[in-house]
Amino acid sequence: MPDPILIAEHLQMTFVDSDTPLEALAEASFALQRNEFVSIIGTSGCGKSTLLRILAGLVAPTSGRVLFEGRPLTQPQRNIAMVFQHANLMPWRTALRNVMLPLQLQGVPRAQAQQRAAEMLALVGLTEFAHSLPRDLSGGMAQRVALARGLVYAPDLLLLDEPFGALDALTRERLNSELLTLWQAHRVTVVMVTHNIQEAVFLSDRVLTMSSRPGRIVQDVAVDLPRPRTQETLYLPRFTALTRTLRDSLR
Repeated sequence: MPDPILIAEHLQMTFVDSDTPLEALAEASFALQRNEFVSIIGTSGCGKSTLLRILAGLVAPTSGRVLFEGRPLTQPQRNIAMVFQHANLMPWRTALRNVMLPLQLQGVPRAQAQQRAAEMLALVGLTEFAHSLPRDLSGGMAQRVALARGLVYAPDLLLLDEPFGALDALTRERLNSELLTLWQAHRVTVVMVTHNIQEAVFLSDRVLTMSSRPGRIVQDVAVDLPRPRTQETLYLPRFTALTRTLRDSLR
């Protein structure tokens, strides 16, 4: 097996607020292979988002370490992108200019950045909204813009923190299918935090389950469903069995 793109070794995180320590993450060790789609599930407050922020280099763990492409990860990296639950689009920039932003920050010439951003908006089906402001977009559209922005500079690792958690069930279902299309087109390594067990099974190659706080990785479940996956996948007996296994691991 080739070398993992990321290795998490014995990650632990304790926050101190008013001299009262709060252990958010007790133990997390795992590896990610290139082009894998891995989901992390667990109850609210178990440390999933904290773990994701450590993987992004946004916060340093109290103990343990992360190796990214063979080197210790100690700060945010250009080739690691993160998409949050809320789109966090700049309200004064159009959809196109929001997607252009990471390229502009990297000094990519304007014409090249605009072409690349337009291609990404086309991939998420928003070409006709390229010049719309965020206030004129639905929640689902805004999240698609955020995904396009996260992928526009071709990161090696994409981190998703409940990207569809604020959306209604039908929009979420549609965006799950669109996310699979994006992933299959770019084959980027993805780690997604979600509360939704069905979503995790539908999208992932593996699902990591976490205990309640302080969070520990308690199970690593391979999702052996064939790809490409469609809505019919949701009705397969194996899909039902995997969701039951994951639900039992959270109890």
